[in-house]
Amino acid sequence: MDPELRTKLTTKSLIDQHVQILENLQYESGLFAASSKEVGTGYDKSWLRDNFYECLAFIVLKDWNVVEKTYNALINIFLKHEQKIDCAIKNKPKYRHEYIHARFNPDSFEEFWEEWGNKQNDSIGAILYMIGILEIHHKRTILKDENHKRIVNKLIKYLDSIKYWEDDDSGMWEENEEVHASSIGACVAGLEKIKNVDGINVPEQLIEKGKEALRKLLPRESKTKFVDLSLLSLIYPYEVTTKKETKEILTNVEYHLLKNKGVIRYKNDYYYNKNPDGKSEEAEWTFGLSWLAIIYEKLGNKEKTQFFIDQMLDTQTQKGIPELFYSHTNKPNENNPLGWSESLFIIALHEINKKHIE
Repeated sequence: MDPELRTKLTTKSLIDQHVQILENLQYESGLFAASSKEVGTGYDKSWLRDNFYECLAFIVLKDWNVVEKTYNALINIFLKHEQKIDCAIKNKPKYRHEYIHARFNPDSFEEFWEEWGNKQNDSIGAILYMIGILEIHHKRTILKDENHKRIVNKLIKYLDSIKYWEDDDSGMWEENEEVHASSIGACVAGLEKIKNVDGINVPEQLIEKGKEALRKLLPRESKTKFVDLSLLSLIYPYEVTTKKETKEILTNVEYHLLKNKGVIRYKNDYYYNKNPDGKSEEAEWTFGLSWLAIIYEKLGNKEKTQFFIDQMLDTQTQKGIPELFYSHTNKPNENNPLGWSESLFIIALHEINKKHIE
């Protein structure tokens, strides 16, 4: 068989396999579970941020039925909780429960009220960003009526009310509250993209405040974290870093966080840490490898791209791509497959093999 044809067939088969795994995580409503619908860790719920990342694969693959179904559900979540958003616009929230929550019931769209680091500003920026991309770049009609445009304009006012550029939020990892570069950057990217959509109003100063704050904070993630896996989001998909910042972030992530089975989120991460005192045995997050492969492919560094693709391929299990592996082991945690990991895995395979599969 011709080697190029073999590559094409192998890549397509692998992508199809993981697309099927990812599709199985979608509920009838259009929302995705973070992991298996049967998992006992709580990851059967739907996160705003996870739905954004899970949908990225279908956007790359141009599966618009899946994408539009998910974004219609996300908009309907905000419409359901419009009164809460109105309250937050009128008066800057003082308490966590007054913020837009991070997790929702995938069937009823109700919030989960227990404490879960619910101040996650990047999730709002992420959804605004993708609506803008879909409407302008892909010519998809996501905002189908005035109700949709009204609620998106309120999300913009919400970011203004909470002063996203200086707000202490829980960030991508839903943990300690401080100002996070990854949260500010997501909001900047979201506002930049959504401002080009007809009927949407974004004050330019709202973007400029975020950019100014971002320049002051980068390449750090926050006051307590000089390097963090979440910083990769500012390079892809958001593209809000300068060349210098991009280089610094990648250098820091690879030097301090890169492991064999994934990328640790940050130093002394307690989540699934093998060491009882939480030191030096941080869990290795699989999607970090796919993320780096995607970034280096977009930067045109074929050698680095292939290096991370090879590492990424070793994270597959019988169930799919898990959330993470315990430090220096081949043992994944229970969140397997993780929708976010599946999506970035698919994107990395697609991007490096576009000439073979398109």
